[in-house]
Amino acid sequence: MHAPAYAFAQYHNQPDTSALHKNLVAMWAAIRNETNGRVEGTTYPENNKLAGGDPQVLNMLMEGEIQFFTLMGGVIGTVVPVAEAQQMPFAFKSAAEAQRAIDGPLGRHIGEEMAAKGIYLFPVAGFDNGMRQVTAIDRPIIRPEDLVGMKIRVPPGQIVFDTFAAFGAEPITTPSNGIYQALQSRMVDAQENPLAVAEGFKLYQLVNYVSMTNHMWSGFNLMAHLPTWQRLPDDIKTVIDRNVASYVRAQRLEQGRLNASLRTTFEQRGLVFNDVDQAPFRARLGGLYASWREKLGARCWSLLEASSGRLV
Repeated sequence: MHAPAYAFAQYHNQPDTSALHKNLVAMWAAIRNETNGRVEGTTYPENNKLAGGDPQVLNMLMEGEIQFFTLMGGVIGTVVPVAEAQQMPFAFKSAAEAQRAIDGPLGRHIGEEMAAKGIYLFPVAGFDNGMRQVTAIDRPIIRPEDLVGMKIRVPPGQIVFDTFAAFGAEPITTPSNGIYQALQSRMVDAQENPLAVAEGFKLYQLVNYVSMTNHMWSGFNLMAHLPTWQRLPDDIKTVIDRNVASYVRAQRLEQGRLNASLRTTFEQRGLVFNDVDQAPFRARLGGLYASWREKLGARCWSLLEASSGRLV
């Protein structure tokens, strides 16, 4: 093999035991092999422990200090507002439904807006995180009133903050690898994430209740620094594009199986589950939908509703 002509840094915010990390490592190994060593990518889990978390790393990507990054739409939305559409509450009934949307016209629209900010979004970019559930220390969430006054950890990004504020909760932001400490110190009483995140960061050691709210989907969008991407030879772009699509699809299946299996695992560990009627929660979000329809713009909203069905 050749010495690498292109050496890239790939960041993500999940632990090194996650399906995301394993598939990113395998993806870059495949790219290295297919390019005969011309391209080498080094994958850094948990954002290489940077204190500034996702917002810091997103800025590093835009500045070209790193070349590749995976991130959920809500955090990308701090720079590219239409990316928040991926996490519209109760828009998608399943991860598969959300993935169809982001692989289609909605995802292409988000990619166009990202390009204007110097970010390349791959055509099939959305590694899966999953449907998000509320896990709490003291009580289950059965109705919206149960969230009133509850301190709940949320990721950076406005739409998830607005969602829980609409339920009367007190949203508090931490990096992903800070959730455990936030729960342990009682900075927060609850957090919301797919079950795989509760497994990966061992949050099951601290919470007692899992409420299956399925309140929104989130994924990990694979992005590149656009000027770096544009400088690559076409043959290398082709290899990277093809492998990204292949490993995204493989990881989606793996993550889906994991999220589906963890209810049984957690119940065996003593966690108490409850299924949630979404209707009373969704009924509280009329103002949020109206506000975000305005923020996202008519085109983005129509593309979202083409996938989700009518929201307002």
